[in-house]
Amino acid sequence: MKIAIIGVGSVGSAVATAVKNTGLAHEIVLFDRDGVRARAAAEDLGHASAFSYDVKITAVSTYRAIRGSEIVIIAAGANQKVGETRTDLLQKNAAVISDIVPQVMANVDAKNVKIIIVTNPLDVMVMLAQKLSRLPAARVIGTGTMLDSARFKIILSRQLDVSARSISSYVLGEHGDSSVINWSAVYVGGIALDDFCKQTKISLPQTTRNTIEHRVRNAAYEIIQGRGATWDGIGAAVADLLHAIVNDEKRILTVSVVDGVGKTAVAMSLPRVVGAKGVSANLRTKMNSTESNALRKSARIIRKNFDLL
Repeated sequence: MKIAIIGVGSVGSAVATAVKNTGLAHEIVLFDRDGVRARAAAEDLGHASAFSYDVKITAVSTYRAIRGSEIVIIAAGANQKVGETRTDLLQKNAAVISDIVPQVMANVDAKNVKIIIVTNPLDVMVMLAQKLSRLPAARVIGTGTMLDSARFKIILSRQLDVSARSISSYVLGEHGDSSVINWSAVYVGGIALDDFCKQTKISLPQTTRNTIEHRVRNAAYEIIQGRGATWDGIGAAVADLLHAIVNDEKRILTVSVVDGVGKTAVAMSLPRVVGAKGVSANLRTKMNSTESNALRKSARIIRKNFDLL
């Protein structure tokens, strides 16, 4: 499989490394407007491939070179800086996506290609990319709250003193400040969260839950404060999404795709079945009224930001 990655800054480079390490691609092409950076990344990653999978990795300077790519990952754009929200990137990254997507579509097979969006503000960029590409919504997929859900799972697992792999939990809505922690649908080893806490005599009061929510929503800001950007987590999320698509796993992931038509259409994260054809089903989890209202509010925020474009 040939995979193209557009944008090889700190995030794009981490994504490229994670993609290479899946062993799912026989060829990876790296495109960046900074050709020197793209060539350096391709060379470095090519050396690393000697220790893992034999993958052809090249830097390209023209969109024509992405022809034959079955999956295109867009990681280009400005990254969040200290003090910025994802929404602060709206206009500048909308310009980036508006430049990239038409050129991508002129050089790929529109009948089969899948586009994965990593650029923030994620949900709005998914809506813009789907509109510009005119691809079915199921094949323009944002990583959405995959990383937010992973953060929730990790933080909660430490509180419960169990493996994160035993926890089923979701963050829904925007990949941003209005994300919704879906407490009502948390299960630990198949046991509802409240029942698990009773059985293990673990206290999880509302104050603790509020702290967990704060840590999940502010994880990116804390990481940016310490290292300038987040990249390892999103790289792993993209790799996980690739596994689901390439292997047709039909796995449930909280990805972001456009749902609805016209002025009611919005891209946000819900549990969705993901396989070789992209997203094949949209699911609704158990939610209480507070969570449902918060999810509707999150959708309105995303739509409002898209309309600003």
